[in-house]
Amino acid sequence: MRTRTSATRRRRIKKLFRRAKGFVGGRRRLLRTVKETLIRAGVYAYRDRRVRKREFRRLWITRISAAVRQRGMLYSRFIDGLKKAGIELDRKSLAEMAVNDPEGFDRVVEQAKAALQAAGSPLW
Repeated sequence: MRTRTSATRRRRIKKLFRRAKGFVGGRRRLLRTVKETLIRAGVYAYRDRRVRKREFRRLWITRISAAVRQRGMLYSRFIDGLKKAGIELDRKSLAEMAVNDPEGFDRVVEQAKAALQAAGSPLW
């Protein structure tokens, strides 16, 4: 007996079209174009999941750098001071502190400055 794939094929195609919901024009309506677009979308999604991590780290470093400069230090010296003071806060939490808890961030900066001065390193 010959096997037929109509139901299975229809299910597979419907699944592709559901994933293409929100696309414009033939990218939503034409099977070949839908397949190509979904492959490309998957590649971009995979790549940008890694790029997002880089971009957030850059944002946190920029925020910390701006906050530290207002307090009379350089970013690199601040990070060095944190290491010498034994403070193990990550950049995400430091950026959050700089924006939402300036008093707490001031205390962290003072500890970093004290650790640098104790080691004999310059602030600038």
